[in-house]
Amino acid sequence: MTVKQRNKRNNGSALLIVVFLASLMSVLVIGILQLNTEELQIMRNQMNAAEAQATAEAGLNDALSEIRADNTWDAGFAGTAFNGGSYTVDVDEGETIESTGTSSQGFVARIEAEITVGASGPPHIIRVDEVRINE
Repeated sequence: MTVKQRNKRNNGSALLIVVFLASLMSVLVIGILQLNTEELQIMRNQMNAAEAQATAEAGLNDALSEIRADNTWDAGFAGTAFNGGSYTVDVDEGETIESTGTSSQGFVARIEAEITVGASGPPHIIRVDEVRINE
């Protein structure tokens, strides 16, 4: 077999190896990009959930502020705008405050606090006995 015949036979196998390696690298890159995309979505969801929780906490703090000034206050709030979202607060006989926060992206968080309000004041002293988040 001459050198020319040997080179002709090897040319096809080199091309096949290059195509196989290029395909393998493409699959690896696509897989890594998919993982990064999923991680970014998880991070966005976490940020939106934290925003909703912060909005619910703002509603709870707003209600506590009203109760500090007037221990008979139980009007609550409905759809109060905050940070691009809103919160709604319900007060049950001055003992339970339930605040629901909605983020600007529509994520929802709920905080419920059992409280005891002091008789002297204003400002009235408030003791938070129990807090439940997203239950």
